[in-house]
Amino acid sequence: MLFIDEMDIAGKKLLIRVDYNVPIKGGVIQDDNRIVQSLDTLRHALKQGAALILCSHMGKPKGKAVPELSLKPVAGHLGDLLNTEVLMAPDCVGDEVADMASKLQPGRILLLENLRFHEGETANAPGFSKALASLAEVYVDDAFGTAHRAHASNVGVTQFMDRCCGGLLLKKEWQYLGEALQNPEHPYVAVSGGAKVSTKLEVLQNLLDTVDELIIGGAMSNTFFLAQGYETGSSLVERDLVDAAKGILERAEAKGVKVHLPVDVVLGESVEDENPGEAVDASAIPDGKMALDIGPKTIEKFQSVLGKAKTVMWNGPMGVFENPAFAKGSLALAEAMAKLEGATTVVGGGDTDVVVHKAGLADRFSFISTGGGSFLEFLEGKELPAFKALRECSQ
Repeated sequence: MLFIDEMDIAGKKLLIRVDYNVPIKGGVIQDDNRIVQSLDTLRHALKQGAALILCSHMGKPKGKAVPELSLKPVAGHLGDLLNTEVLMAPDCVGDEVADMASKLQPGRILLLENLRFHEGETANAPGFSKALASLAEVYVDDAFGTAHRAHASNVGVTQFMDRCCGGLLLKKEWQYLGEALQNPEHPYVAVSGGAKVSTKLEVLQNLLDTVDELIIGGAMSNTFFLAQGYETGSSLVERDLVDAAKGILERAEAKGVKVHLPVDVVLGESVEDENPGEAVDASAIPDGKMALDIGPKTIEKFQSVLGKAKTVMWNGPMGVFENPAFAKGSLALAEAMAKLEGATTVVGGGDTDVVVHKAGLADRFSFISTGGGSFLEFLEGKELPAFKALRECSQ
């Protein structure tokens, strides 16, 4: 797979797939992290005298033009960040857009309107793909967050372009996920949390082939408690996956991978409970109570495991971190990872990203992935459609 810093793009017209699916309220961007993450690629291309045509989706308009999901606020904000004018197209395909693209001069930027205003985007329709491809000479994919989807703007378009490559953000994702986690420095500790085992089942199975130790927390640990014969009160649990959880524990033991589950949990009446209850032994969750965070003994245990690590991958919080009453475990682990010296620390998944930023520690991690579903599928060992398309195009 080729990347933009390996291509001759001087004076060329580029179609760059970015991920500007950012939260907007009342026309104001609430979190611009995804936009900021794209700047290295854009600045590199501008220095080469390229003309940039940017395309992205926002939300799920389902093939209809929804004014609240317009990318217009992004154009203004991006212009401020780059200190240059960003032209806004009225659509992403059509005669007017084609005319604007053909007249775009080197060093200028044009942002296309929301790709998902057309059904052809998610349907990966050849006609829509061809229309996008006709706007430029070189295609650049820098949207890892959509790499697990086979859509027109990241897969179909490559079939109508002679030259394709990944952007600098995609290159970072490839380096950290494809290299650092596939050939990790040991000890390698994976931390898996979040709500459901069902969304992480294949990830956990695949991780057992590379990790030395596996930490499991969050609501998904409740299913493992059941697998050990513990009662879980009214905690969120997936009873139909108890056998799968047992299978993971048995396979880990057979492979010599140490699995660390919470030894104590913080109780609450509900996820909205503002007053956390006492921490109790993981085997003693009472009826009517929910396990909503890891307890102090578990924090100490997990910190000890992380202290030895040379590579750490973290996906999924340790509790209901959105509620400050149950955020202590997740924040404590973020701090423990941030203190590691000489270790590669990789964070993936939207919620985990939020925890790290909430803790004010984002700059202390080696890499924070911009992918949610893409990150998980990569960890499952699956080939991402966008990566495959880029590789085939560059060959």
